Amino acid sequence: MSSDVRFTDFKSDKQPTWCPGCGDFGTMNGMMKALAETGNDPDNTFVVAGIGCSGKIGTYMHSYALHGVHGRALPVGIGVKMANPELEVMVAGGDGDGYSIGAGHFVHAVRRNVDMSYVVMDNRIYGLTKGQASPTSREDFETATTPEGPKQPPVNPLALALASGATFIAQTFSSDSQRHTEVVRKAIEHDGFGFVNVYSPCVTFNDVDTYDYWRDSIVDLSEVDHDPTDYEAAQERIMTGDREHIGVIYQDEGSVPFEEREGLEDPMYEIPDGAPEDAMDLVREFY
Repeated sequence: MSSDVRFTDFKSDKQPTWCPGCGDFGTMNGMMKALAETGNDPDNTFVVAGIGCSGKIGTYMHSYALHGVHGRALPVGIGVKMANPELEVMVAGGDGDGYSIGAGHFVHAVRRNVDMSYVVMDNRIYGLTKGQASPTSREDFETATTPEGPKQPPVNPLALALASGATFIAQTFSSDSQRHTEVVRKAIEHDGFGFVNVYSPCVTFNDVDTYDYWRDSIVDLSEVDHDPTDYEAAQERIMTGDREHIGVIYQDEGSVPFEEREGLEDPMYEIPDGAPEDAMDLVREFY
């Protein structure tokens, strides 16, 4: 941990290949600022990413990083945190990566409540594979592969998280740099699994959920009467489908991380030499 780290210390020498104007630029910058502001540095940070445009983020950030396979970033991140609890683990993904093939892992990562953060760049489309409907696309969202729309309601990731027992649920807009950074910082500081869904517009394939749409539709919970510690109030906000809320929607201030709850105090990478004590007695009992 260091108080002298700047967010630029988290920038790698690799230039992003995202489309000009992509919301992921703002999302990544906020993540780096939040890490620096919480006293982390590249030497104690591990970024895990999946597949899609968001999957490139580990290449563009200067830290320990792993570019995993589609939908599997969360279990890798959990494994990293379990192996070395001293690391600040941040998992990055997209709406397709996290809420489609990775939805099962998302549910169980939420309920396990490991002390890590999960930032999802939600552009409501598959961008890297050229514009197919994603789990969060609108029911009537027209694409080349769904010319009449997906004809199924979009996944509500916040509701899924709440139903799975989340202890921290938040949402941000990548274009609002200061607010986005503030919320991601709170997710990092939370004792448990900090989940942040980010409205991160795709300027190439989604001409519906645009920057202008978000600016006109967003309601910042810091400007209204909302208590994020009130579960029922959070439930009401999450299930109100006609508004796009940003801010911390729910936080359980009594959250106890998985590691603390299960007494995992020692790093699991410190494996003693030789077989565990009484290992052979256990083997003989069954063989």
